[in-house]
Amino acid sequence: MYINSEGIILRQVKAASGRRMLLVFTKKYGKISAGSDISEKGRGKAALALRPFTYGQYEFFKNRDYYNLNSGEVKKSFFRIGEDLDKYFQASIAMEITEKALPDELPQPKIFNLLVDFLTALETRERKHETLLLAYEIKLLSLLGTAPVTTQCACCGSREKLSFFSVADGGMLCDKCKELRQDKLIFKPGFDIVDVISFFVKNPMGNFSKIALNKDAAMELQAIIRDYMAYYLDISHLKSEDVIDGKF
Repeated sequence: MYINSEGIILRQVKAASGRRMLLVFTKKYGKISAGSDISEKGRGKAALALRPFTYGQYEFFKNRDYYNLNSGEVKKSFFRIGEDLDKYFQASIAMEITEKALPDELPQPKIFNLLVDFLTALETRERKHETLLLAYEIKLLSLLGTAPVTTQCACCGSREKLSFFSVADGGMLCDKCKELRQDKLIFKPGFDIVDVISFFVKNPMGNFSKIALNKDAAMELQAIIRDYMAYYLDISHLKSEDVIDGKF
């Protein structure tokens, strides 16, 4: 059976005999693994469409549990992301988080559109790319139904004195509930985390083209979101961040 869908190449691995194994996030069919005999050495439309970050139109042959990518055509290559090391790393982190967060073969068109919007915004952004990544991560959590509670205390429902963020409780804590908790994954942000998260969730990715958190707030929020993702999505180790930290 032949199927067609828009897709984004999340990952590519060289296999034996010149074949390639691709992980593709398709709009119609979700995340799928597919083999392909298309050689990337060529300069044709199909060859260019195999590269990571590429947004394209793809044709697959499906045989029960196996997919083969027969052809592809680039809709947008996002080539400028590959020309900037920081953009490349931020995009790689977003791709890896997306891969780990999504189950196989479950259509997620809203998340697909969000990833396209993220890559589009990242390609044209000039600096402080980590703000875009944070926006993507928080909006992804929202679409997955695991966004933190920010409008009231996650324990008692109070809307007053929301000074702490508890990973285990799933959001903000009031001062009274904080005194009853001994969990280590409780943070007291040095910035208005409620306003930041709410803004990221409510606004489209295109609105962040000239908005940036200061470095300290971005680092603090990223640490919180990483612990949150590890707790709720079991995403605790990112190879992309190892590269950034010089661990390879």
